[in-house]
Amino acid sequence: MKEDIVIPKVENIALAIVKEENNLKESEWSVYVINLKNQEIEGVLVTSKGYGKKEGEKVKTSVLRHFLDKIGANSFKKIEPIQEELFGLSNEYWLSFYHNSVLYDKKYVFLAESVQNKHLINVPVINKPGVMIK
Repeated sequence: MKEDIVIPKVENIALAIVKEENNLKESEWSVYVINLKNQEIEGVLVTSKGYGKKEGEKVKTSVLRHFLDKIGANSFKKIEPIQEELFGLSNEYWLSFYHNSVLYDKKYVFLAESVQNKHLINVPVINKPGVMIK
């Protein structure tokens, strides 16, 4: 029964928290979906939330939902800006999308304190420093 259910594996889709500079030359961070496939994905829906402990107290952020529609091949779209204060929490993103008429979904979690300058890489396609989960 359960073994008959096929859950398609998400491949070549990444999420990244990217460090950018605004017009005032100040650093700010944004979360992006990156489509590393050679084909478009569509019906892209992302939910985000943060959770963890701060000063010994349990903390949760609001759940946000973002509909991004389509993301072209080897392209990216911004999900949301993120404040540095939230890097002390685990930040969870559920991504759902259609590819070739098949529904895919995957959970990406940036663990608390994982977004730090020492973990930055050059994020592909975006070509800016950030932390990426594939």
